Amino acid sequence: MKPTETPQGTPRTYRVKSFGCQMNVYDGERMGELLEAKGITPAAEGEDADLVVLNTCHIREKATEKVYSDIGRIEKSGREAGKKPMIAVAGCVAQAEGEEIMKRSPGVGMVVGPQAYHRLGDMVDRAAKGERSTDTDMPENAKFGALPARRRVSPTAFLTVQEGCDKFCTYCVVPYTRGAEISRPYSDLVEEAKKLVDAGAREITLLGQNVNAWSGEDDKGRSVGLEGLIHALAALPDLQRIRYTTSHPNDMTDALIAAHGEVDKLMPYLHLPVQSGSDRVLKAMNRSHTAESYLKLLDRFREVRPDIALSGDFIVGFPGETDAEFEETLQIVDAVGYASAFSFKYSPRPGTPAASMDNQVPVEVMDERLQRLQSHLSRDQYAFNQASVGKTCDVLIERKGKLPGQWLGKSPWLQSVFFEDSSVKIGDLVKVSLIKAGPNSLEGAR
Repeated sequence: MKPTETPQGTPRTYRVKSFGCQMNVYDGERMGELLEAKGITPAAEGEDADLVVLNTCHIREKATEKVYSDIGRIEKSGREAGKKPMIAVAGCVAQAEGEEIMKRSPGVGMVVGPQAYHRLGDMVDRAAKGERSTDTDMPENAKFGALPARRRVSPTAFLTVQEGCDKFCTYCVVPYTRGAEISRPYSDLVEEAKKLVDAGAREITLLGQNVNAWSGEDDKGRSVGLEGLIHALAALPDLQRIRYTTSHPNDMTDALIAAHGEVDKLMPYLHLPVQSGSDRVLKAMNRSHTAESYLKLLDRFREVRPDIALSGDFIVGFPGETDAEFEETLQIVDAVGYASAFSFKYSPRPGTPAASMDNQVPVEVMDERLQRLQSHLSRDQYAFNQASVGKTCDVLIERKGKLPGQWLGKSPWLQSVFFEDSSVKIGDLVKVSLIKAGPNSLEGAR
């Protein structure tokens, strides 16, 4: 049986494959809800879907090449099965490479940017008729009003509150693929949070490219920052936990810092990227902080919440970074003692200022620096886990473990905790004694 030239009719099943950040995970969930509102159901595990949505990320090197590789695999799988799947490319690569994707990949029926995916349903209808379409418009907040009601969710849920970035770090494509900073309205967010809780969420993570840049007017018309939204969500009776990510040091306010000591439901965890420990490199990155100002900011959080777990982002091998400047990054790591962190080799993104800077660092040098950095970070994460042994804390159960009767959940400090108990279920918040530490998780006992 030969595959048809175009997909015939509306697809019956779909699969969304999301890459990159948690905001992409949120967007992927919402696209799934859009498709289900049209009667298109998730493909069963192990089965090919009639419609595959590649929800892409453009942050790392070779992101575009990986998209084309995935497209090729999907098309090959379809040929082997005797059918031609409908393919949509969404997300930040779609925004940056839209027309080029359509030229290079005739099998792609839709290309839709991260601010336009609320129109995905109409694009599917056109693709079902053999019409290819691209939509990379960036209407402010329009998509959120067009999305369907939230369906049942897992115990932990994401809620995008802010999108875009005005910081223009010299290595980053986000301002070009996600647009300027915008904040969703306070009332819309409170309403969506209520629906998430009604659908089963017990923990909500507030998302944004610079989530602490969120601002709005509360239900009394008062101007509030992220702390005001957090206080409002904390009043929801069945919501047990609140988190937020990712923050920028430049947008951290006194009120948000204070909220960590005032709101019991706000978890003792902070992800605050520093990127480098060298002030010269930070300036070249167009970061607005210094190593000293960053460390002082962390001290203020520890003053209001002494048990807070700290997380960060690091880039090694930024253009011109010397051995001595990399050592400054190791010094800041050693000074902080991160509970977790993300670290990457610098990768030039087309169109960003850093891509054309002189003194690009050789790959082999970046490789060696990354290994050394990750050794320090892994050491500190293990030390943080070991220091947790002997504590008793609440664990939110997210899923079953690998063994019979075993459960897996998260501690307040975002550590993975596994334990055995026959009387609990997914979504329960239970007291667990932490009895053994591993590099990436802890064993608990009831």
